[in-house]
Amino acid sequence: MTLLSLALLVPWVAGAALVLLDGRRPLIGWLAAGAVLANLGLLVALGIQTIGGEPVTFVTGEWAPGIGIRLRADALGVVFAVLSSFAILAATVHELLEGVRERTFPGLVVLLAAGLTGVFLTGDLFNFYVFFELAMTASYVLATYGGERRELGGALVFMLVNLLGTFLFLLSVAGVYHVTGTLDMALIAERMATVDPSTAILIAVGFFVAFSVKLGLFPFHFWLPTVYTASRPAVAAILSGAVANIGVYGLLRFGGELLERELELASTALIVIGSLSIIYGGLCAISRRTPTEMLAYSAIGQIGYVLVAIGIGGPVGFAAAVLYSAVNALNKVLLFLVARMRGLVVGAAFAVGAFSVVGLPPAAGFVGKLEIFRSAAGEPALLALFVVGSALSVLYAFQLYQIDFWREERPGPIAGRAQQALVLFLALVVLATGIWPEALLAPAHKAAGALPEGLP
Repeated sequence: MTLLSLALLVPWVAGAALVLLDGRRPLIGWLAAGAVLANLGLLVALGIQTIGGEPVTFVTGEWAPGIGIRLRADALGVVFAVLSSFAILAATVHELLEGVRERTFPGLVVLLAAGLTGVFLTGDLFNFYVFFELAMTASYVLATYGGERRELGGALVFMLVNLLGTFLFLLSVAGVYHVTGTLDMALIAERMATVDPSTAILIAVGFFVAFSVKLGLFPFHFWLPTVYTASRPAVAAILSGAVANIGVYGLLRFGGELLERELELASTALIVIGSLSIIYGGLCAISRRTPTEMLAYSAIGQIGYVLVAIGIGGPVGFAAAVLYSAVNALNKVLLFLVARMRGLVVGAAFAVGAFSVVGLPPAAGFVGKLEIFRSAAGEPALLALFVVGSALSVLYAFQLYQIDFWREERPGPIAGRAQQALVLFLALVVLATGIWPEALLAPAHKAAGALPEGLP
């Protein structure tokens, strides 16, 4: 059995078993964390194999492409799989240290890890949709975690809006199959070039809206602040640091590989929408007065940089998009986990995350912003936009720190030693990847090179 098949099989089997057990028992929770850790280890090993060599494929049984489970691991998919698994692991451990409140939580996070792994490592659209639905179903249930009216209301909004995105995605998949006669991604990439441009553009718009809804891009953002502010810290960290990666990966994979012509035609529109997200998210974050609301709108603004980089395209643009996605996920996991906690170490960790969002050295955000600026070299308007966006992030990061840690009677529990150790570890990861940027730069450029448009 290959690393590729094991990376999917381990969380799938473990999640199916654990969801039937009482996750409020510490043993069950730590078994779930162990399963996610095992999945992460397998993905890292797979990443070493794929980043240093050729893509790895695995087909179950003797099914024809597009029918059986066809897995394909390249640098792009593995990078997002590793990133998402790490975010889920950090959030799961945080919740275990705080105390699991519902019996299904540990099993659901493992099933979510299985679904996301499948999304990032599948080689055909049919299984992409299957794993996509598994991940989103687990996300919907996780959004209800806590069982209070606020969580239930946020989960309902999350489900209804994202079901619309799922419906559009399914329609686009049907359209692709209708015009190409296949669901195999490699064959789709070859045949879409001969499809009528108007039909191809319609399909591309469907995919774009579906993935934009998942990301919470302006003007598809309206659900995100409600859901992020209503969710518990661990769930918000999972949604922003793991589930949102589906949107970025989808735009890169589908735009850079399956719909190259359409991506080029839509490049200006992507840059405009991304620019609006940067400005809108930054202004709204400044105007809010609660930490979770500010972080939610910050997420909208930060993802705008990724969309602009995708619109720029090419090796530099795609690499910047991958790198900034990784940095943004790390930042959001750290910030959402510490937003409702108190303590000196927690405050220091929060400051590291805030510095990273702003793009100050030596945090990882500096490397991400540098690559974003590099992708826009020779475009004065975009460079000015990034400067304005960075200035807005300075303002809301300062406000956030002031509200969250300068108040004498700040609400929230004092973090225990184990929780302090966890957030300190996450802060050190953000610092380490800023001090040693090659740990992020090399995989990002390899991931971009996995796409035809990302080849140097």
